[in-house]
Amino acid sequence: MTAITWDPVDDRTYETGVDHGVLYVYDPTTKAYGKGVAWNGLTGVTESPSGAEASAQYADNIKYLSLLSAEEFSGTIEAFTYPDAFAVCDGTAEPATGIYIGQQSRRTFALSYRTKKGNGSDDNYGYKLHIIYGALAAPSEKAYATVNDSPEPITFSWSVSTTPIAVTGFKPTATLTIDSTRVDPVKLKLVEDALYGGGSSEPKLMLPDEVVALVGLKAAGE
Repeated sequence: MTAITWDPVDDRTYETGVDHGVLYVYDPTTKAYGKGVAWNGLTGVTESPSGAEASAQYADNIKYLSLLSAEEFSGTIEAFTYPDAFAVCDGTAEPATGIYIGQQSRRTFALSYRTKKGNGSDDNYGYKLHIIYGALAAPSEKAYATVNDSPEPITFSWSVSTTPIAVTGFKPTATLTIDSTRVDPVKLKLVEDALYGGGSSEPKLMLPDEVVALVGLKAAGE
C-alpha cells in the first residue's frame, strides 16, 4: 500500500500566461470558419462559465429532486491591439479603403490560444491549447487619454458570449482544451499544424469532432 504524500516538487503544477492567439472569423456565405490569422498583442482571456445552477423541486412535503439549468460559456478578451480581420466581429465595416463605420452587423468567430503549465522544477513543463467556438463580441468601451509623463498603451477589452456547437456523443460545447502533457506529441503536432498552418496548408479551425478523431488516431508503430 502506498501512502498519500503532499506537494512533491513535480506535482506542484500551475498555469500562467497567454500566447499564440489565433482568430478564425465565420463566413456566413460559405457557412464555415475562414483562414486563421495571428492575434498579436493578446494580454488576457478570461473564461466565465455560468448556469448549471440547481433548482430544488418539492413533492410530498420533501425535496423531491434538483434540476440543473443549462450551462453557458462566456468570457472576456483583452489586448493591446487586434487583427484587421476582427473588425467585422466588432461591428465595424470598411466601405472604402481606410474608412471605417461602426454599429454594423457582428460576425461570429473562434479563438485559439495557449496557457503555460509549470511545476516546482520546470516553469516550461507544458501548455494547454484552448479553442473557443461560436463567439460573439459585445460592444466595448475604448478609453483614449492624453500622453503624460507615464504613458500607457490603450488596452482593448471585449465581452464575449458563445453558442455551443455539436460534439458526437456529448452535449454541445463552446470550448475545447488540449493538454500537451497528456496528448501524444506527434498527434498534438498534427493539430497545431492544422490550426497554425505550415508548408502548403493554410491555418484552419478544427472542430471538436475533428480534434477527437485526429488525436484518437494511432500513431505509426503503436
